[in-house]
Amino acid sequence: MSEGRPQDDTGRSDGGGVPAQNITAEEVADRVGIPVETARRLWRALGFPEADDQAVFTEEDIAALGTVTKVIDEGVVDTDLAVALARALGQNMARLSDWEVSTLLHKVEEMDTGEVPPARVLSTAMGIAEDFQKAFEELMLYAWRRHLAAAVARAEAAQAAEHDLLTTQASVGFADIVSFTALSNQLTQDRIGDLVEVFESRCADVVAMQRGRIIKSLGDSVLFVNPDPVAAYDTAEGIINVIGRDSRMPDVRVGLATGSIITRMGDVFGPPVNMAARLTAVARRNRIIIDHATAELLPADEFETRRLPARPVRGFGLVEPVAVRRN
Repeated sequence: MSEGRPQDDTGRSDGGGVPAQNITAEEVADRVGIPVETARRLWRALGFPEADDQAVFTEEDIAALGTVTKVIDEGVVDTDLAVALARALGQNMARLSDWEVSTLLHKVEEMDTGEVPPARVLSTAMGIAEDFQKAFEELMLYAWRRHLAAAVARAEAAQAAEHDLLTTQASVGFADIVSFTALSNQLTQDRIGDLVEVFESRCADVVAMQRGRIIKSLGDSVLFVNPDPVAAYDTAEGIINVIGRDSRMPDVRVGLATGSIITRMGDVFGPPVNMAARLTAVARRNRIIIDHATAELLPADEFETRRLPARPVRGFGLVEPVAVRRN
């Protein structure tokens, strides 16, 4: 905090005469007691656009920045870590907000019959959002705490196994919709949106049932991980059953690869991630293709594996994919 300008625990200054609204970035930084470039760096990390010299900030912005500055000053985190955490928060909150608004708008449009003015649809959706805002905020906090506990548990398991805390052995799965580009050119925008929503929600349900984790979804594909290769196979098979076997849904392909992956910024990296994605190009419709590492870990009395002809795989050279099915 800056010296000579007392502040309370919200980051607000107790003397200044600065109005509650219409505050510039320089004024925000001054009241919090940090360089304006640091304030802008945190602002950008949260995913908000640059405001230049416009007076667009409020007391809430000062309070939020004051909270971050306080934990930095207390030595809990340094500025770089605060920026990294702000970026993670901003990206996820932006996606959650877009998801919430689009879902509510879609729901209101479904509820209304006939032509409804866009302004009425929006006002109705926002009214619904306001009605359950407090409950939703409590749910967000609850979900974050549960996921944080799970992440700590995974780190503790890695520590017990004497592994690098950010590196783990896991099976990575990549599932994608077959010929999605061509399919999207044939469907209406509403139908594409419905299809993607059903695909992502069904995949997420299957992954959760097998105690895995969705790392990211890209509309026509999902990336998931599971420390158990058998559970990873069951996840892949489950996705095919709920998507590819449904006559109302498109076909899917799933690739599985196992090995060491690095967890960073909510994402995973490493050869198994790339291999799983590449294997989907090899898989036939509604089939699972795995790599040798995964094949070696599947119990021979439960699974039948068959090597496929070697073929070039971008980034890996010649690779012999493995077809698999339960006995």
